[in-house]
Amino acid sequence: MQVPVWIKPAVWGAVFGAVGIMIVGFSWMGWTQGHTTTRLVAEGRESAVVAALTPFCVASYLKQPDAAKKLALLQADTSSYTQRDVIEKAGFATMPGNTEPSSGLAAACAIALQTASLTGPEAKTPTK
Repeated sequence: MQVPVWIKPAVWGAVFGAVGIMIVGFSWMGWTQGHTTTRLVAEGRESAVVAALTPFCVASYLKQPDAAKKLALLQADTSSYTQRDVIEKAGFATMPGNTEPSSGLAAACAIALQTASLTGPEAKTPTK
C-alpha cells in the first residue's frame, strides 16, 4: 500500500501546530499544570491567613507587660531576622491550631510593629 504524498507534510504540520498551541497557551494564555495551581492556591491561602492574623499579632505584642520598652528595642533593631525571631519565640506568630510559629506571620508582624506606636493606657506619659 502506498501512502499519499500529502500525508507527511500534514502530519508535520499537526505536530508543529500542537507544539505551537502549547507554547502560546502556557506562556500567553495563562494555562497551568495541576501542581502549579495547587502551589498558587496554598500561597494565596497562607497570605490571606497572615493578612488576617497580623493585627492580632500586633495587638498581642502591644498588650504585653513593659510593651513600650520592648517595642522601642524591636524598632531599634535593624535585622529583620532578629525581629522575626523575637516575635516567634514570644509565641505571637503561632497560628491557632499549630505548634510551630509561622515565619510569614512573624515577618508581617515585625513590619507592622515598625510603624506601631503605643496609645491609650499602655503608653507611658512623662511625669514631672
